[in-house]
Amino acid sequence: MSRIAERFAELRALGRAAFVPFVTAGDPDSQTSFRILEKLPSAGADLIEIGMPFSDPMADGPAVQASSLRALEAGMTLAGVLALVARFRAGETKTPIVLMGYFNPIHSYGITRFARDAGAAGADGVIVVDLPPEEDGELRRHARAAGLDIVRLATPTTDAARLARVLDGAGGFLYYVSIAGITGTKSFAESDVKKAVQTLKSASALPVAVGFGIKTPEHAASIARFADAAVVGSAIVSRIAAARRAGSKPDAIVTETVEFCASLALAVHGARDS
Repeated sequence: MSRIAERFAELRALGRAAFVPFVTAGDPDSQTSFRILEKLPSAGADLIEIGMPFSDPMADGPAVQASSLRALEAGMTLAGVLALVARFRAGETKTPIVLMGYFNPIHSYGITRFARDAGAAGADGVIVVDLPPEEDGELRRHARAAGLDIVRLATPTTDAARLARVLDGAGGFLYYVSIAGITGTKSFAESDVKKAVQTLKSASALPVAVGFGIKTPEHAASIARFADAAVVGSAIVSRIAAARRAGSKPDAIVTETVEFCASLALAVHGARDS
């Protein structure tokens, strides 16, 4: 059983959803980024999404775009992302890691090499935002050989015919994009998201994670009552940006970011208690 499948099985037995924080590798710098990453499991992260910085992250809103630029300006590369994952995995063997990003850096790095190196580093899955199912055959083949799940996205505009294509070859979990638009710019309508999650669950046995538009512990808890996971990204990287703008030292940036993640985890984990 993969780490992702094992973690969701554990959570299912506990009757609760997963908290999934998103952080951009190398934001605001490599060392501070690692210090945040290594503390996320103890803060309540059940899975972790790590953004692979890219200069043109078209699906992301201003907050995540800015986090990518900060990481790139600090010298982060795709090789550096994988080194960060390997460093994390040397001390933490249970928390699944999902790499999230765009195809251009993977193509430049080399698909075969990327899949091999990501698997060797200890990653468990990959989300490639701009690579549709019709075009991911080569990556999927090499990812499977390396033990990586290809996590697919479904959106409010995914109809039944498209969903069948999305599910073909999908692994790990399904990522439902709660809004039609870029990350961090809109709020979701809970009733619409709940209906969409029910549709996805009726079509697939894969767990369903919901992301985009989850900004507060209250938002996260509302999603966790019916979805298998709540993903929070823009709100977390915005905390890093605000602390950096305020001139906070690395220790303070790490503490504030991890404490915010802990509040989100607490909300997610307690969402079904009532």
